[in-house]
Amino acid sequence: MTLEMWVILAARVAGSLPVLRWALAGAVLAILVDLSDLFLRAYLDLGGVRNYQSFDKWCDQVYLALFLVVALRWEGPARAIAAALYAFRMVGFVLFELTGERWVLMLFPNVFEFWFLFVAFTKRWWRGFSWRPRATALALAGATAAKLFHEYTLHVGRWFDSFTARDVVEWLAGLVT
Repeated sequence: MTLEMWVILAARVAGSLPVLRWALAGAVLAILVDLSDLFLRAYLDLGGVRNYQSFDKWCDQVYLALFLVVALRWEGPARAIAAALYAFRMVGFVLFELTGERWVLMLFPNVFEFWFLFVAFTKRWWRGFSWRPRATALALAGATAAKLFHEYTLHVGRWFDSFTARDVVEWLAGLVT
């Protein structure tokens, strides 16, 4: 691993830890820090990142495992669905590592991440959410649809592959000035 990869990994680990104390805010922070590696790669010159997609998926395992630790403290369908979605994504992660094919990530979308955000939100801001089968199924369907669209844009459509973090920063700066 290059020094750049170590710096990114350290940032990803540090950004994941708050979820253990603050589920919702910590999850949002972990996801934002997950995006930070795009900016770190653009602005650091410490040896580069080899095989970015694989490295990113390995780094994701840190926050996903910590999300699971928190989710296992939940009860009922929120906990059971979280555990199943985590296992499902792990299958996809292993298959992606074996094949290197990004479309595998579309077949095994990381719905766990969006489900975690939904449940953490309900525990913080929507405590009256009814975990009845219909409401739970609708929440899961919404999380699945949103994540499938997200996975498609990243790994099948590759809509953002031609953009760099530097391009985004320059575009945002142009909007402000």
